[in-house]
Amino acid sequence: MPTPKPIIYQLLPRLFTNYCDAPTVGGTLAQNGSGKLNDITPTVLEAIRDLGTTHVWYTGVIEHTHDADYSRYGIAPHNPHVVKGRAGSPYAICDYYDIDPDLAVNVPARLAEFDALVKRTHDAGMKVIIDFVPNHVARQYYSDAKPSGIEDFGQGDNHDMFFTPSNNFYYLTRQQFAPHIDLGSGPGAYVEFPAKASGNDCFTAFPGQNDWYDTVKLNYGVDYGNGSHHFDPVPDTWLKMLHILRYWAARGVDGFRCDMVHMVPLEFWHWAIPQVKDKFPGTIFIAEIYDVGLYRPFIEYGGFDYLYDKVNLYDTLRAVETQNHSAATLTNCWQTVEGIAPNMLNFLENHDEQRFASTFYAGDASRVLPSLVVSTMMSTGPMMIYFGQELGEPGADAEGFSGHDGRTTIFDYWSVASVRRWLNRGKCNGPLTEQESELRALYRRVLRLANAEEAIAKGSFFDLMYVNYENPALNPHRHYAFLRHEGDTTLVVTVNFGDSDSEIAVNIPRHAFNVLDLPEGCDPEAVELLSGVSAPKAFCSTEPFRTTVPAHGATVWKISSARIEPLRKQTATKVKTRKTNKNSK
Repeated sequence: MPTPKPIIYQLLPRLFTNYCDAPTVGGTLAQNGSGKLNDITPTVLEAIRDLGTTHVWYTGVIEHTHDADYSRYGIAPHNPHVVKGRAGSPYAICDYYDIDPDLAVNVPARLAEFDALVKRTHDAGMKVIIDFVPNHVARQYYSDAKPSGIEDFGQGDNHDMFFTPSNNFYYLTRQQFAPHIDLGSGPGAYVEFPAKASGNDCFTAFPGQNDWYDTVKLNYGVDYGNGSHHFDPVPDTWLKMLHILRYWAARGVDGFRCDMVHMVPLEFWHWAIPQVKDKFPGTIFIAEIYDVGLYRPFIEYGGFDYLYDKVNLYDTLRAVETQNHSAATLTNCWQTVEGIAPNMLNFLENHDEQRFASTFYAGDASRVLPSLVVSTMMSTGPMMIYFGQELGEPGADAEGFSGHDGRTTIFDYWSVASVRRWLNRGKCNGPLTEQESELRALYRRVLRLANAEEAIAKGSFFDLMYVNYENPALNPHRHYAFLRHEGDTTLVVTVNFGDSDSEIAVNIPRHAFNVLDLPEGCDPEAVELLSGVSAPKAFCSTEPFRTTVPAHGATVWKISSARIEPLRKQTATKVKTRKTNKNSK
């Protein structure tokens, strides 16, 4: 069976299955509760898979800092002054070998509950992705679950040296940690001496509120004092991180979303990824990266399978949607990643970004179709959605540490109303508004097409804009059109970012027919895949391809080479449409 185009569903278990119907702003675990791994049942997983999902990214499952007290279970408590929010950041990991106790029904059995979730996910026909956070750990890192013979990060470090290759951390010698936040007083104060560098490459004892003050930067053999590299012998941090990757892969994890990869030496990835894949073939590595100039090195030398295409396609789509940029700029996106497009992971939302439906972004979930179609269908690389996105979740809550910012909190104990209603305590049949129901059905259609149509899953791409810039029947400021082709199938994809319905006539150049080896003529039964409408369509270089695209809409016409007839035979043919709706013509 061919490898599917990855469709990744990201969810935070802490929020996803939290059924608290009246969470308190800034509330504790006792007040607001937490979602549990056990509540991600086969029924829930089947509903996620039904969207077209191939992989589930369980975000925040490894134990991270929080203010809940689990000391009765032998879990070291965390000082609340260096915890962001009540629930803490999933990226301030305090025990790399453990599952966060907030997610467990039976805390002592939390690893077994995770293993069972992995099995349920696999049984549902999907693969499991978790976070790997290599650049930093929590300020109070201590593993009570580490295997025998494994030392904690920082154990045995020389605290009198800012840098030495054998240290795991960077020490700001003879300075006490004194960030611009309250560290408390008396017995409950947080005291750190000497101070350690913070995770966002903040090499000072005085980080600000916007720094990653809850984390500590890991030492991979780079002396940031003089820029020198010390990779031979292999640094201790490298060895510890490789063991962690293999540990989770051995538990059935199929892939890792790797946090802030460009803050870790490229040489580490070149060394580590092949060693994981040697023991666990098929493991995928996804890089969170924000520098287009580093895309190719992290694929070709670093060994990553997929990279976030945030600063290229995501930022461009957002600018088209919110800043009146021309849709024609989307051509720059595929040109930027030409040759590595299959390695690009596309998305419209994730835990770092503002919700599409938020007032900070589009303000209306019903405007999503053009961006969704382009993100999903432009390349064969993965598409990722964020839980609740398919319901139009607006991220309108001010949950506590995370204020009203258009995002869903990763720092607070909270419950997401739209997701909670839909889940209906695991039945996945809860009451949704008409718009929510229609939107989820729309996401299902688009995402399922990604693997139902080989032209999307593995086909060729051809941008049509260069022959349409002066076309009066296509507005390159608001319209974008391209082809996808595989075998005897060609898809003509046209999107409309504008506020008005558009009668679009797309010129398809002779060059496209030559490059893709396509016949010219008419398909008497072309099918528009989003609506199911069938109609005769001219498909040639001498006559435009005509389609009606609604405001904030898209059409995906499927042309079969096997049905192509010479155009002259169709000139007197009466157009017959089996079904009609506002989406197609």
